[in-house]
Amino acid sequence: MCGICCVLVLAPQDVPVILGEEVLESLQRRGPDCSQQLSRVVPELGYNCCFSGHVLHMRGCLNPQPMEDAQGNLLLWNGEVFGGSIEIKPEDNDTRVILQHLSSCNNEEAILSVFSSVRGPWAFIYYQPSTHCLWFGRDYFGRRSLLWQFNNPCLTLVSVSASHSTSACVPWHEVPACGLYKIDLQKQPNASSLAITWYPWKHISNEYDSASHLEAQFTEEPPNFVSVLLNESKLSPTAPITPMNCSIPDPGTDKKYCATNIDMYLSDQHWKKIVHQFIDVLSESVRRRVLFLQRNQNPSDFVARAVDSDKAKIAILFSGGVDSMVLSALADRHVPPDEPIDLLNVAFEQRERKMQKISKKKQKQTNTSGASEVGMPKNDSGGIEERTAFNVPDRITGRSGLKELQVINSSRCWNFIEINVTLEELKEMRKHRISHLVQPLDTVLDDSIGCAVWFAARGIGINTSNEDRTQPYISTAKVVLTGIGADEQLAGYSRHRICYKMAGFEGLVKELEMELGRISSRNLGRDDRVIGDHGKEARFPFLDEAVVSFLNSLPVWEKADLTLARGIGEKLLLRAAAKELGLSASAVLPKRAMQFGSRISKMENHKEKASDKCSRLLQNMVN
Repeated sequence: MCGICCVLVLAPQDVPVILGEEVLESLQRRGPDCSQQLSRVVPELGYNCCFSGHVLHMRGCLNPQPMEDAQGNLLLWNGEVFGGSIEIKPEDNDTRVILQHLSSCNNEEAILSVFSSVRGPWAFIYYQPSTHCLWFGRDYFGRRSLLWQFNNPCLTLVSVSASHSTSACVPWHEVPACGLYKIDLQKQPNASSLAITWYPWKHISNEYDSASHLEAQFTEEPPNFVSVLLNESKLSPTAPITPMNCSIPDPGTDKKYCATNIDMYLSDQHWKKIVHQFIDVLSESVRRRVLFLQRNQNPSDFVARAVDSDKAKIAILFSGGVDSMVLSALADRHVPPDEPIDLLNVAFEQRERKMQKISKKKQKQTNTSGASEVGMPKNDSGGIEERTAFNVPDRITGRSGLKELQVINSSRCWNFIEINVTLEELKEMRKHRISHLVQPLDTVLDDSIGCAVWFAARGIGINTSNEDRTQPYISTAKVVLTGIGADEQLAGYSRHRICYKMAGFEGLVKELEMELGRISSRNLGRDDRVIGDHGKEARFPFLDEAVVSFLNSLPVWEKADLTLARGIGEKLLLRAAAKELGLSASAVLPKRAMQFGSRISKMENHKEKASDKCSRLLQNMVN
């Protein structure tokens, strides 16, 4: 993973662009292993560019970015190649391989073909001096962040924005993940306007989309001096997934199966076959994401290997819910057996009203329990109170989930990391680090999830896997697995039940199609920014192209049955997979959103709605 940035100035000056210190610091946190800046000044065409790359070394040889080839082409690459027709060997650096393919391209169609061939998350910026063209874009799902800011006569493309105090006057926007973009610097009419050519994604089976598709995908209108136009040659990169199966059951046959629980579903051989196909494709997705990173593989270097295997390389955002439990069980299949896995469990301190209720309940229990607790030392009582303050729902299910995993594989070192966040620390870190990572998103929901994911990914807490010997812990894992994408594809949210109740299968299919279409703008850019701020890489197994294509191939009734109770009907396919993996208890836990499970939503304002503009984020933007 990397922090990448390009500043394009459309002005006839020969002075190189200099990036601000705050932008550089944010980028360096994302890519702490290597940094480099290069400038290209072309006064005869009236433009100059500054390229800045900051590398988090994950695989192959460490190479600085931007990477330059013999023809002077420059590539900034923030991505991972997990599959597709471009082969990446374990010893290869994927930035170098992608640049080699781009170097051989002599037209637009060839460049589009390269990115159509990649499977995995990416955002890129590519400068081709022979044509004076600047290309950029994000993968189909938008799994890597890329922002743009238009400040005439300047365009900035960057993984993460500067702090609010330096950028509030000119808004940032996420580059829409709806295709690739090109700026032909030879054809810019003048320094006061900017023309961008758009190459939209296209499914092989679909006719070429019209210009209305552009309006549907752009969440924000560009400024007046910027025009984004469909390419005249009607070229498109090929979408990496199969379209969603939108079939609806015939009237009167809505209930494909008459089962009322997961075990009854699994007794149907057709359905059990689908469950195991899902396990196989998701397991392969996890395998690629836990093995494609640096490990000491030298069999003769026993000391280095022993030290290397003693530290976790993989961490999982872990609530003990079915998503994180399935990812943990599958990661256990592929992570080397002598290597720990970090389970990152975040909780926000509960005070006042909640704690008063708990204290009264505990007082009653103490009064009726005789002398059993009379001799308890005061410091132990304080420890119990502190533990109770962070005893949020996700902490409780997380501990239960740990026990299930220890039963599945007792020889694995499972590090259960309790990450406890006080109100004071939340306010401090939001002000100095988190707010500008969440932007340009600005709702209460974005604040809650952004803060929760940031603290969880930081990995600083207490290792309580061994209850007899808890100790402070800082996760060393560079890869953080997250379960995002499961709810969106398998009808996991409560709104999906409402939609099904109101509009049946037809309404549910449309809702799920919309969920996947907007996931880049609602979730993924934000999560990439907050996790990347710790010099760690977010990886999304449920959004692997093969996983999405498999789920898209199924009719909706083979993925969920919303006539069944909560904890069974939503994400039914995933729950059945959990059962088959030996996860009986967690398989039937009802969905609980991260902001509620961690209790961050209850810390500061009990009355606000998730969709409200977050005054705390907005205040930090102004300050």
